[in-house]
Amino acid sequence: MSNNNQPLLQVRDLTVEYQTDELLVKAVNHVSLTVNRKETIGLVGETGAGKTTLALALMGLLPKGIGKVQSGEVLFEGTNLLQLRNADMMAYRGKVLSMIFQDPMTSLNPVIPVGKQVAEVLELHNEKHLTREQINARVDDMFRLVGIPPERKNEYPHQFSGGMKQRVVIAISLACEPELLIADEPTTALDVTIQAQVLSMMSDLKEKLGTSMIMITHDLGIVAQMCDRVAVMYAGEIVESGTVEDIFEGERHHPYTEGLFGSIPRLDVDTDRLKPIQGLIADPSDLPSGCHFHPRCPYATDRCRCEAPEAFAQQEHVICCHRFGKEDAQ
Repeated sequence: MSNNNQPLLQVRDLTVEYQTDELLVKAVNHVSLTVNRKETIGLVGETGAGKTTLALALMGLLPKGIGKVQSGEVLFEGTNLLQLRNADMMAYRGKVLSMIFQDPMTSLNPVIPVGKQVAEVLELHNEKHLTREQINARVDDMFRLVGIPPERKNEYPHQFSGGMKQRVVIAISLACEPELLIADEPTTALDVTIQAQVLSMMSDLKEKLGTSMIMITHDLGIVAQMCDRVAVMYAGEIVESGTVEDIFEGERHHPYTEGLFGSIPRLDVDTDRLKPIQGLIADPSDLPSGCHFHPRCPYATDRCRCEAPEAFAQQEHVICCHRFGKEDAQ
């Protein structure tokens, strides 16, 4: 029986690598993360920061023969998912852990009606021994829940717009009412109007079903709207974490977080150009020594180039940067 006082998910010192014929890619480096019940965590960072790899590792979906968890634990209600056999992990996937993948265009099988794809999840996790009629009724309920007329369930993915495809993907992900939903940039392929509708729908469904969520995005506006806490990821590491108030209203930030905020268009600032973060994201197959952000950091010192920073905390707000020392910790 689960303990309601226990975090739903605890990631401890997780390291993930990709081994190819020519390169060793260090995609996730000693990441620790906690997700509480009914909480939404925003995982923020540029493309290539390791966000999707972290999500795939949590789901046990790293590419076979290439991706490998080198160290760490992924505890879901106290059970280490990394120690489960694939058959046992299948019982978790879709039922208690579910994921919305980045591209709705490629997440659906093009030759199977969308209703059947929602029903498939219910059939695989049919512990309540639902009849065919009950499963069909549940599919209809899920389509209504995500704003799709149930009579469209016998249509195929090519008959749906991008926004409607994403709604189908969300219906599949939530069909078994999972305890944790991982949303990997679920609105990236959508236009702004549909994006707002999908985010509003996801927020409503989260409240209705009591689902915890990891929202992976590079859009800080989505984080402000959807999340309770935030983890900023760079070069496979979490360089800053805290509550939404810590990240958006706090006085101290990691230089990378400052750069992310500085590159956002603002109507209250009179400027003709955005302020991008200089340089390119660190190559995970050849990470810089010391602080991995130092080649792009305007505050970098010799210490930054040779020594990895420790994490210093002010209550829930944690920053990994040499600019903040032990005198700043509480």
